[in-house]
Amino acid sequence: MEEIELKVSEDADGQRLDRWLTAQIEDLSRNRLQALIADSRITTDGDRIVTDASKKVRTGQRYIVTVPPPIPARPEPEDIPLDVIYEDEHLIVIDKPIGLVVHPSPGHLTGTLVNALLHHCAGSLSGIGGVTRPGIVHRLDKDTSGIMVCAKSDRAHQGLVEQFQVHSIERAYRAVVWGMPSPRAGRIETNIGRDPKNRKRMAVVPSGGKLAITDYEVIRPVGSLAALVDCHLFTGRTHQIRVHMKSIGHPLIGDPVYAAHMTARKIKDSVIRGVVSAYNNQALQAYKLGFKHPVTSEQVGFEAEISKDINSLISIIEPL
Repeated sequence: MEEIELKVSEDADGQRLDRWLTAQIEDLSRNRLQALIADSRITTDGDRIVTDASKKVRTGQRYIVTVPPPIPARPEPEDIPLDVIYEDEHLIVIDKPIGLVVHPSPGHLTGTLVNALLHHCAGSLSGIGGVTRPGIVHRLDKDTSGIMVCAKSDRAHQGLVEQFQVHSIERAYRAVVWGMPSPRAGRIETNIGRDPKNRKRMAVVPSGGKLAITDYEVIRPVGSLAALVDCHLFTGRTHQIRVHMKSIGHPLIGDPVYAAHMTARKIKDSVIRGVVSAYNNQALQAYKLGFKHPVTSEQVGFEAEISKDINSLISIIEPL
């Protein structure tokens, strides 16, 4: 891990951050620096995370750029089983299991969905996403299961990315949350940004961040302690459902980041604590995905049955 410390000179006052950084660091491209900003690798004024590549720099400001160690230039194909829901010459739709990382990163260099796709698709995978993210147009967290679409052709990649950018893709999730939301259906509309107290988390923020909209509806109670909830996304912010459900007091069961304090404070019974400790991932499944096929223009939709993991969790909690 390399840290580069820079100070803004008087003649650079008012320049765009990404352009100024590009001029200061010869070895990093503007795209690479923008990626580092998106990955919370650049801070200013002590430990304040920079989130906007277009912000103007000011004389005297100090920036620290943290450059992670290089990862292999090209991921290798790996024979990892995939649950394929649909596939044609332009795209592939899969049901991602819990525990599968989407693309290589410093902590996960192998065993990712990208490695599996390179083997399964055998050369027919869009390269627009870059050498480490071929075919990837959206992501699910490692410990979220569910339906994903990946691009096999550049035309499909461009068309899918455009639909994600304008939020025209239908995305719905199942979640098991602590408690019973009241009202049982509603819209959560806030700005989400980096948590100022913990740079590894996201949070609802009073200013800055990006608009996030989630509609939720309780499907049914799960015993006396929890509820099965349907969540529809109208935006695609990092950890959006996890942050939004926490913000209304009903975090996802098993969420190690956003529910830890809730379970420690409110869940007293040893049996229930055992449920939490045994369920090591957030109870979240991306069960529905709908979009216009980027080549044929046909409206397509895919829906998965409730996952075995969530069913298993419900069967444990329901009698409590």
